[in-house]
Formats: sequence, C-alpha cells, structure tokens
Amino acid sequence: LVMKSEGYLGEVTVDGEGPSRQIRVTLRYTESGMPVITGLRRVSKPSLRRYTSAEDAPVVRRGLGVSILSTPAGLLPDREARKRGVGGEVVCQVW
Repeated sequence: LVMKSEGYLGEVTVDGEGPSRQIRVTLRYTESGMPVITGLRRVSKPSLRRYTSAEDAPVVRRGLGVSILSTPAGLLPDREARKRGVGGEVVCQVW
C-alpha cells in the first residue's frame, strides 16, 4: 500500500479466500507507455539487515525516488518517517 500511495502502483486486489488467495498488482504506466517504476533495489536481506534513524533515512535519486522503511508505526516512505521522527529497517528503494 505504500507503493500505491506513492503513485507507483495502479490497483491492488485480493482474489479468493483461504490458502488459495491471490494478490493482483497492476503497475502504472505513463501516457507514453513507459513504466512508472524504472528501478527497485532491495536493501535489507535476511542475512544483513539495514537500520536507520529518521534523520539518516536514505534519499533516493535526490528525492525523485522513495525508500520504504519498516518502523514501529508500520511501513512508511522515507519522507513520512522523517516527518514522524521514527526510524527503522530500510526494506527497499524505488525510483
């Protein structure tokens, strides 16, 4: 939902019930047909977790991208984490 609120995804729906549920994600495209997401980088891995404070949250592509942080307040984009003053694990970066 963070990527949807940031404008990278179109529609996200859950189909079915129980163990056979499927999540359907629709990617957004520009008017010229180019994908909105041009890059995605996983930062934390199970073998190496990356944590940051709110002030040191990484800026992606000079503000044109977004870092997604897992914080005590839930998953937040870097701008919202700085605004709330909460740090956490850097999950990924999208641009």
